[in-house]
Amino acid sequence: MSGRTDSDTQDGIRTDAIEAHDTDDDTDTDTGSTDDMPRPDCDDADADGDSGEDEYAGEDARQARWTAAGTGALLTLAGLAAALLRLTGPAPALVPAAYALGAAVCALAALLGSRGRTRRALWLLIAGVMVMAVGDQLD
Repeated sequence: MSGRTDSDTQDGIRTDAIEAHDTDDDTDTDTGSTDDMPRPDCDDADADGDSGEDEYAGEDARQARWTAAGTGALLTLAGLAAALLRLTGPAPALVPAAYALGAAVCALAALLGSRGRTRRALWLLIAGVMVMAVGDQLD
């Protein structure tokens, strides 16, 4: 037994709860009681739980895309600069390779972030910085 209920019973339970709530509303005259469940006959815009959050959804998504793309581009440039600086110095060859690989991962994160895959871009940014940190530890 997994402890999960059958999906068929969920609809029945929900319907029973709504019907029980509706019968309570019929006996109760509207004396200012607070309801948690919206009534189906209510024409209020907030009845379905939507309180105007949709008007900011596009702006938040655009801001997340710009942030992911900008951060990825900045970390890419930093990784490439560090790789070039380590390449000209006496560091082992693995160090600039690690910086360059981290920069490539951050560039991929910037590309994904600009296309709207911000969650994957965040994880790739973390991975890219970690690869660059390994390169820094090898120095």
